[in-house]
Amino acid sequence: MKSSNVHAFKERMNAACVIGIFMKTCDGSFIESSGKSGIDFCILDMEHGPVSYEHLPNLIRACECSGALPIVRVADNTEEYIGKALDLGAMGVQIPQVNDRASASAAVRHAKFYPDGSRGVCRYVRAADYSSQNKYEYFHEANEAMVIVQVEGLKGVENLSDILSVPGIDVIFIGPYDLSQSLGVPGNVHSSEVVGQMKLIVEKAAASNIAVGTFVDTPEDALYWKDLGVKYIANSVDVGIFYTACKDIVTSIRSR
Repeated sequence: MKSSNVHAFKERMNAACVIGIFMKTCDGSFIESSGKSGIDFCILDMEHGPVSYEHLPNLIRACECSGALPIVRVADNTEEYIGKALDLGAMGVQIPQVNDRASASAAVRHAKFYPDGSRGVCRYVRAADYSSQNKYEYFHEANEAMVIVQVEGLKGVENLSDILSVPGIDVIFIGPYDLSQSLGVPGNVHSSEVVGQMKLIVEKAAASNIAVGTFVDTPEDALYWKDLGVKYIANSVDVGIFYTACKDIVTSIRSR
């Protein structure tokens, strides 16, 4: 893991905000072209996408060669999922359904080596340049990887103070769609109930000096949450962006 890239990313995030995209495809060209556009990070999605461990090395390489920080959203909060993603070179892990202090602590523990956690130790991995990197340097630098925990339901909101008290968390990521479901308005991410709970998370996290992230469908929503202090913004999904661009082309030509 290249700690200087993570440090630079965190500095950009804290100074203003960073912009990324969820990636459902397994084609590195989508990722590489996104990075060339100036996108700060790509979330390689193992929870709601077809991405497998076999895909990850090439997708992470596509991020690295185009300047986007490779973040992997793992399928579950386990040592296996988190450790493997980091071994393959992810510079951050995004963990779904973190609802209490115990699950937040587990996420950090799985992502960090001693003294910050108990991640499984192996230096013969891609993240350590297949053992060519000095092992002590690697184990130290690896603990700089981003830990992003997703708070996605009322239980997580209720336990937010406990989650925020866990050392080692870099970003609290709000999942607005899951939150809308837990509030009984599935899909209505602009409802007053959802927006109110999201604002509450932003305020509490700011008071604890922890960055907040969220998913948005449009640049307009991104600007709304950026203005309210959200630092880590995932703007839509690669396949959705591609679909919209294709539809706009078809509509503009057929309308003449």
